[in-house]
Amino acid sequence: MQTVSGTHGEYFLFAIAFILLSFILGGFVPKRRPRLINAVLFFLISILGLFFATSLLFYGYEMNSGEIRWVQWATFLIAGLAVVNVLSVFVFDVILQRFDVPRILRDLLTGLAYIAVGIALLTRTGVDLTGVIATSAVLTAVIGFSLQDTLANVVSGITLEMDNTINVGDWIQFDKYEGQIKEIRWRQTSIETRNWDTVVIPNSLLSKGAYVILGKRSNSPNQHRMWVYFNVDFRYSPSEVIDAVENALRSEPIKNIAPTPLINCIAYDFKDSYINYAVRYWLTDLAQDDPTNSVVRSRIYVALKRQRIPLSIPAQARFITEEDEQRFQEKFEKEVAHRIEVLQNVELFNGLNQDEKRELAEHLSVAPFVRGEAMTRQGADAHWLYVITKGEGEVRVSVDGTELSKYVATLKTGDFFGEMGMMTGEKRSATVIAIMDTECFRIDKESFQNIIRRRPEIAEDISHILANRRVSLDAAREGLNEQAAKKRIKTTQGDLLKRIRDFFMI
Repeated sequence: MQTVSGTHGEYFLFAIAFILLSFILGGFVPKRRPRLINAVLFFLISILGLFFATSLLFYGYEMNSGEIRWVQWATFLIAGLAVVNVLSVFVFDVILQRFDVPRILRDLLTGLAYIAVGIALLTRTGVDLTGVIATSAVLTAVIGFSLQDTLANVVSGITLEMDNTINVGDWIQFDKYEGQIKEIRWRQTSIETRNWDTVVIPNSLLSKGAYVILGKRSNSPNQHRMWVYFNVDFRYSPSEVIDAVENALRSEPIKNIAPTPLINCIAYDFKDSYINYAVRYWLTDLAQDDPTNSVVRSRIYVALKRQRIPLSIPAQARFITEEDEQRFQEKFEKEVAHRIEVLQNVELFNGLNQDEKRELAEHLSVAPFVRGEAMTRQGADAHWLYVITKGEGEVRVSVDGTELSKYVATLKTGDFFGEMGMMTGEKRSATVIAIMDTECFRIDKESFQNIIRRRPEIAEDISHILANRRVSLDAAREGLNEQAAKKRIKTTQGDLLKRIRDFFMI
């Protein structure tokens, strides 16, 4: 056996050292034990090969015979492959353990080492490699053509590793599959889905097609936006629903939800019988999508229940009402009575008699505003007046023509604004922002024009009210005494009366 192996006992010392090293590495790197065990088995097979070559020599074969030479080459090749496997574990899992060496790079270097061992052994046995390479060119082309898909996957795998676009641990969405990358190998990339399945994707498909890397953005933490939908009836204001849901979801942190951006609720769409809402949050652990959605839905449910807002379901209703003249008139009279009641509380119309108030009430239009919306804007041309019937508005005035605005006052239910625009055509002197969902009655110039033309003396009463309101603000701002205030009221009233008459052409 020493003769066949071409050594004088070193081979057996090497075999003992190899087996001991394999067992030591198995203790330090448990996850590589299967690979090390296979390497030891290969080495034992190589020793059996030496026994076989020794048997051929014993039965009369010459040492330089082709049979013994090929058995020697095969034996040393198997031993060499075993050594390469053990050395790869030692280099990558012990020496380079602190570095994240890609799996495909490790496999590539190991494969090159296999080829180097094979070539070295062929050279040792005296094989002319030049002739082998020349005669195998056609065979290589045929093999390359038949294995073009496999080669494409291998090249794509190397490209994916070198490009570093995706890495082990990333969550990706490809075609109908969504999962976490567990392995990038020569031929395929393996992803594990939330359903406890493993999907094997050929590397060539990843290189050619589009895929989504979930939760990954430059210079940002890994988190993925999630959507949770629910439905609420049209009878409930979107602002009311959104406030209730956002307050509940933001009150206490929820596990696996990022603190920024803030979790939020939006009115997503209008359906036939309800409004479709969506809660959007950013998930930090992409494996916990369904459990986190469940927590969010639970909070939405109890938040709406506390506010007595029921969740809606798709529904259709058919109302059959016998609309006769009497019923229509009853509804109309009830609405007009409500509007007259609102006008009774507007100081500007104190000079109108009951018939004139009724006429004006019949021409009122309903004007709702959502929270944050500008009900009127400073500098705008708007010839109408608003009376707030529900909600509140904040009056703000721009300072020195800049976009910055200064708080002036808060208007509540029963207050009115825009009177100067309706009575004189003056541009808006302030901006009024709805600070909650607000409903108003709107009165325009055309609705009031017939009344004031029939009874022009109304203009004098209105000018007096407008002058008092304006001078009261001036007195508070400038510190006017009673006598100066009266004098200014008289001057201001005259100016306003003229402007009202000119605006209404009376």
